[in-house]
Amino acid sequence: MTEHRFQEAVELYGDMVFRLAYSYLKNRADAEDIMQESLLKLYVELKDFESADHEKRWLIRVTVNECRKLLRAPWRRRSSSLDEVEETAVFDQPSQTELFQQVMGLPPKYRGAVYLHYYEGYSVKEIAGLLGAKTSTVQTWLMRARGQLKIRLKEAEAL
Repeated sequence: MTEHRFQEAVELYGDMVFRLAYSYLKNRADAEDIMQESLLKLYVELKDFESADHEKRWLIRVTVNECRKLLRAPWRRRSSSLDEVEETAVFDQPSQTELFQQVMGLPPKYRGAVYLHYYEGYSVKEIAGLLGAKTSTVQTWLMRARGQLKIRLKEAEAL
């Protein structure tokens, strides 16, 4: 990959890779590390991609795999809770912040599916391919995530 093409890819996909990694890891520093690692793998990848969409899907798959690998690390099990260290994105409206916090409270598999479906616009079948899961599994993840979000948002509204 040429440096010019790599720079275009970083500008095109960098934010998306960071947001996907952040949705899995809930930690800015880890998400930045995963973003760098994923983009580095793109830079050293020797094959040519069929299209920009193929390149994007490949990069999403690499990002998801890197996040899963980091989450499986033994030292990761000894991390502190989000109550102790809270990082939150800044939004224009308080309701967006509340929704973001509730989505970040979901289990990683739900967060990833929600991000890819609602923010990146992928279909359930496409998400299944990207995450290496069955279509019915992704549908279940989205259904359960919506159910959990509905309950959590109602509880937060009642307070």
